[in-house]
Amino acid sequence: MASDKKSGKSSKSSKSNAEIFSEFQMLRNEQRTMANKLSEMEMELNEHKIVIDTLKNVDPKRKCYRMTGGVLCERTVADVMPALVTNREQLMKVIDALNEQLTKKGIEINEFKEKHNIRIRGQQYVQQQNEDSKEAKRSAVVVNSLFNNYA
Repeated sequence: MASDKKSGKSSKSSKSNAEIFSEFQMLRNEQRTMANKLSEMEMELNEHKIVIDTLKNVDPKRKCYRMTGGVLCERTVADVMPALVTNREQLMKVIDALNEQLTKKGIEINEFKEKHNIRIRGQQYVQQQNEDSKEAKRSAVVVNSLFNNYA
């Protein structure tokens, strides 16, 4: 009977490890999706800035074309400029909100990693290399200063 309890606990803990792993993966996927969306929005904002800067020096009565929902529409610069400026302002607000959400998601992931003692293989190697390189720099400084004293 005692062995039944032990085997029940081990299968339960392996299941919870799988659940923890899947939840961690889900959090990372959400963060990745947010980062991709943020990058897309920043590119769109840059495009709006370029168009606005280009149209500032153009005659307001001049014809221009605007893509709206996949349809190319003929307008004047005076018609298009206010819409571009409004879109740029809205994009800036969305980008700020996404940055804030991305920061919160990063904090949430770090807390989750600490809570469940999750370690990522590549990070340990990189951290160890950084520590080794710092130690090597310290010893190099000591060796150089000793060498300079005897030279």
